[in-house]
Amino acid sequence: MEYGFGAHEYPTSGVFEVEPRSCPGFIFRRSVLLGSTNLSRSEFQSFIEHLSAKYHGDTYHLIAKNCNHFTDEVCKRLTGKPIPGWVNRMARLGSFCNCLLPESIQITAVRHLPDHPTFSDDDDGLESVGSSTTSRSEEEGSNHHLLTSPNGEVAFLKEKPVRLARELL
Repeated sequence: MEYGFGAHEYPTSGVFEVEPRSCPGFIFRRSVLLGSTNLSRSEFQSFIEHLSAKYHGDTYHLIAKNCNHFTDEVCKRLTGKPIPGWVNRMARLGSFCNCLLPESIQITAVRHLPDHPTFSDDDDGLESVGSSTTSRSEEEGSNHHLLTSPNGEVAFLKEKPVRLARELL
C-alpha cells in the first residue's frame, strides 16, 4: 500500500492509503527509493495511525503542510533521512516568496513576541508586550487579533486566515 495526505473540510485524518502509483488525479513520473524499515506490518500500521493524528484534512496547506511534508516526516522518522530536496521545492520557494503569492495561499504566521519589553523611538516608552500595563479599552481598540498562550505571551495574527487548498479549486 501507499500512503498520502490530502485536504478535506473535516477535523479528522487526511491520511489515506491507495494502491501504489494509483492515487486518482495524479500522474506519477518516477519512483524514488527512500530507504527501508524493520517495522512489521502491524507496527507500521500503528505508526501511520499515530502520525495521522497530526495530519487532519482541514489543516492541509499547499505551501506549509502538504502531502510532501507528510512524506518527509514519515521518511525522517523511519529512516532518519529526509525526502530529496527537489520533491517539495515549489512549496519551499513559495514560502520564501510568500508576499508574491495570491492572497488565498499566503502563509499567515503567528509571531511570538519577546519576553522583554521593546522601546519605540517615541518618548512614550514601552509598547505593550506579554504582561503589560495597557488598559483593557486600549487593547480592545487594537487592530490586531491576539492569541494568548498558556504561559501568558501574546502573539499577533494577520487579519486574513490561511485558506486551504480545497478553497482554491
